[in-house]
Amino acid sequence: VQLQASGGGLVQPGDSLRLSCAISGLTLRFHVIAWFRQAPGKEREGVSCISSIDSKVKYADSVKGRFTISRDNAKNTVYLQINSLKPEDTAVYYCAADEHTDYPHLLFDEYDYWGQGTQVTVSS
Repeated sequence: VQLQASGGGLVQPGDSLRLSCAISGLTLRFHVIAWFRQAPGKEREGVSCISSIDSKVKYADSVKGRFTISRDNAKNTVYLQINSLKPEDTAVYYCAADEHTDYPHLLFDEYDYWGQGTQVTVSS
């Protein structure tokens, strides 16, 4: 299983970004794909996740209303739309896969596979 995160960059406060997570090799019908982020000196934080069946979603309270997760099964890609970016959103964003459940969750230790991360920097 491979996950390839992309779409990060240097943006200004208030801008928007769409991150992509391209997934390959995931054969089980049910799974959950999540986005986590890690800022310098901080622990990795679960941001959002989406299940494979019915696209059930979950968001961290800190990002509700600004982040939207979605998936395109035909492209095997999960997206994270980030609006109204803030300096505190600066972090490396990782996508991850849990192939043992279809229940959306942000429990870091339960995820089996991780992408390499994409840097998001919000600065004026």
